[in-house]
Amino acid sequence: MKKIPVTESVNENSLAIDEMEAIDIVTLMLEENQVIYQGVKTCLPQIARAVDLIVSQWNKGGRVFVVGAGTSGRIGVLDAVELGPTFSVPADRWIAIVAGGQKAMWHPLEQHEDDSSKVIKELEQHNLNARDCVIGITASGSTSFALAGIKYANEVNAVTIAISCNHDTTASSISDCAIEAVVGPEVIRGSTRLKAGTTQKMIINMLSTATMIQLGKVYQNQMVEVQLINNKLVKRAEQSLMTIADVSEAEAKILMKKTEHNLKQAIFISLTDASVEQAEKYLRESNGHLKKAIHNFF
Repeated sequence: MKKIPVTESVNENSLAIDEMEAIDIVTLMLEENQVIYQGVKTCLPQIARAVDLIVSQWNKGGRVFVVGAGTSGRIGVLDAVELGPTFSVPADRWIAIVAGGQKAMWHPLEQHEDDSSKVIKELEQHNLNARDCVIGITASGSTSFALAGIKYANEVNAVTIAISCNHDTTASSISDCAIEAVVGPEVIRGSTRLKAGTTQKMIINMLSTATMIQLGKVYQNQMVEVQLINNKLVKRAEQSLMTIADVSEAEAKILMKKTEHNLKQAIFISLTDASVEQAEKYLRESNGHLKKAIHNFF
């Protein structure tokens, strides 16, 4: 008899969930979510390895493609669209591909998860190559759309990473780096928008955020490449400068104006008393790593 995947198995703890009061339902859901921590914790070595692989590809000029269907695909999109405003990542360098296209973000188009040809066609249109990285997100580890993306990436020698919530998945078996965060059966059988979805969101956030930190887009624990596209973000940048460099609000505004609102340069100048030209030079030579640039200056 074929073994049922964990994500499709019956949760014995929720067999009577249809008889429970609202407070009991949400309490049970919260209790079930406690297993997510341990499920992700066991995968930390693989998650860290995936970050190293992504950074290596990125430094070669490569791109990241996150491929998935349904909830998994939408989670990939959700993470990808935030990287522009948060870290000034160009939209053509971290790209999410969801089965069914943009319309699938708003409408249930899960029938497209079995369409292998569309993801290949889209990756071909992007000229996927050996410098790139493809992350396949699939709770079951067997979704055709994600598997097709991983297989095609292997054909062009791109780096492949699989995120799933089952043991020994097909996605894992064909990827360079396999992340299997097993968090048990859902409170509603097979509804992987729940624990599995939360787990995948945590992992893709870890991958993208740790990558951006490694690439020098964070100084201490503050965003220093945020896109200053509204008043709130301009104010946040000024506050970051005030905190890091211990300058007044007036001084922060002057420095930001002097550097044409380049927060990294403003921090560098305030901590080294360098010129704008020196800030540009040292940051360029350190590939944008602010701490390295400051260290090299002294």
